[in-house]
Amino acid sequence: MPVVDTAKRFFFGRALRSDRLGETLLPKRIALPVFASDALSSNAYATQEILIVLALGGFSLYSFGPWVALAVVLLYFVVVASYRQNVHAYPGGGGDYTVVSHNLGPKWGVFTASALLVDYTLTVAVSISAAVANLGSVFPVISDHAAWWAVGIIILITLINLRGIRESGVAFAIPTYLFIASIAVLVGTGIIRTVMGADLTAESAAWEIIAEDEVTGLALAFLVARAFSSGTTALTGIEAIANGVPSFRKPKSRNAATTLLLLGVISMAMFASITWLALSTGVKVTGDDADLVGLPEGQPQKTVIVQVAQAVFGEFTIAVLVISLATALILALAANTAFNGFPVLGSILARDGYLPRQLHTRGDRLSYSNGIIVLAAFAVVLVIVFQADVSSLIQLYIIGVFVAFTLGQVGMLRHWNRELRRDPSPEERRRMQRSRVINAVGAALTGVVLILVLVTKFLQGAWIVVVAMPIIFLIMQGIHRHYDRVREELAVGDEIHVTLPARVHGIVLISKLHKPALRALAYARATRHDTLEALTVDVDPADTAALRRDWERRDIPVTLRVIESPYREITRPIIDYIKRVRRDSPRDLVTVYVPEYVVGHWWEQLLHNQSALRLKTRLLFAPGVMVVSVPWQLTSSELSSDSADWRQS
Repeated sequence: MPVVDTAKRFFFGRALRSDRLGETLLPKRIALPVFASDALSSNAYATQEILIVLALGGFSLYSFGPWVALAVVLLYFVVVASYRQNVHAYPGGGGDYTVVSHNLGPKWGVFTASALLVDYTLTVAVSISAAVANLGSVFPVISDHAAWWAVGIIILITLINLRGIRESGVAFAIPTYLFIASIAVLVGTGIIRTVMGADLTAESAAWEIIAEDEVTGLALAFLVARAFSSGTTALTGIEAIANGVPSFRKPKSRNAATTLLLLGVISMAMFASITWLALSTGVKVTGDDADLVGLPEGQPQKTVIVQVAQAVFGEFTIAVLVISLATALILALAANTAFNGFPVLGSILARDGYLPRQLHTRGDRLSYSNGIIVLAAFAVVLVIVFQADVSSLIQLYIIGVFVAFTLGQVGMLRHWNRELRRDPSPEERRRMQRSRVINAVGAALTGVVLILVLVTKFLQGAWIVVVAMPIIFLIMQGIHRHYDRVREELAVGDEIHVTLPARVHGIVLISKLHKPALRALAYARATRHDTLEALTVDVDPADTAALRRDWERRDIPVTLRVIESPYREITRPIIDYIKRVRRDSPRDLVTVYVPEYVVGHWWEQLLHNQSALRLKTRLLFAPGVMVVSVPWQLTSSELSSDSADWRQS
């Protein structure tokens, strides 16, 4: 077996037959970590982002923390309830893109898809960067090279996902459940120690926050609104389940809806608990180290969740280390939600002609390999550009999510209105009306939050996403127009008839008289063209004279035509000659035979066939010209897998 195939099988496993696709479908216990790791992991930084924004007005504004957190929790459950309606109404996958396309039109659907594609890419970049930041709170050497650690983790997760959705789900289930269990132990221990009268105090509790300015009135309202918009990062990942309904076991819609409900209960219980512990232990955190008086010089701020763990477990450093590692793992694996959602959405968009066709096909392991690789590449670029800085990346986050949320819920309102007009039974009508109310509330709330997020985050970096989404939208529309033009050009109508060429001229390209050239001549003669000639370019008079003598000595029954080339070019004289043949006989067809070497090593390909490749590339644009490659297998080609397959058959 060739080395490349051996390595591919080692890293990604054996190729799976298409009829085994059903074996890759996920039960709820695996679907939860696969599709919900992003939403669950948001709890590792959602509280921190709220406190960082409130700190701009000083520690006194932390009193707004519980109310901001309560608003996030309420919004979370409204969105979960709304998406439960989506998965029942549209079990075919595609999530908001499908809902919006069917109800608001294809263009709005593509715009929604552009928002989702941006969101998935940022999910990977933000989650991995946050994971590295948490590890850096315990191991300073990691924070010194954060971007490259983040790139390495992205590559690792990419390799795991290329093994297939089921295998990646099993691999990621243990860390996800470990995170849930570790947070449960953290919160339980905190509650027990608080009830027993223990003084739980964070390391930063005695430090002082330097407020940027005194805020009152409208400025205070704006700051609290900005804190809320930062806290809504906890909602990222909810839409992934709606996008991935086809990956669930049957009954797909019911299992997806149940998983959504489990996600909402678990995630919000964790978010509320972490926020309570952070505020009760006196955690202080700021966007700039210089704004935190008391922070030891040269020491970076620890993440909120690490500070809370230290306050709860005290000297029990092993427990703190477990919390830190579990948090880093879930943040790293949160990217897995995007690695499942992005390829599926990309496949649907490719099927509809808005992205390249290559994204629609499944790889050897029945996963959308091309989509996985594209997502990883974009995420790596973001991580390197922003140097894995969570505070910078988080400003770009959430815009795409709430664009999709809002348009999706508006689309669902259209859906229920249309369904109610078809005069359903009284029981169905009551169910539809209830669903419509849920989606209406969801549309109103997410629309308000979208405006709030745009206003509060625009100058902090969200403008990049606002610009990126229309650009992606225009690119996808351009791809769609291209595919439409190609389809129209290739379509065969009833009035179109195939016209046979008047004559077919055969031209065999000859550089020297060797075995590949003789095979090409034999093949061309066997096809019995109306005219047949061999064509060579005179770049070296001595070589050309030797070719003529050898040609005559062998008495080859094909005319050898020699083209002069005073500037020693090969491609241009051949192209010009073929054009002259076409001009003289426009209704005729020209078939050009190109002898080629078949080699077994990539480096050998660099040493051969370069002139043939340039010629074929130019001839592809010549109308009425057919190019035939005539292969000659060299000994090294026997090592290739294709040759091995032919010998076995």
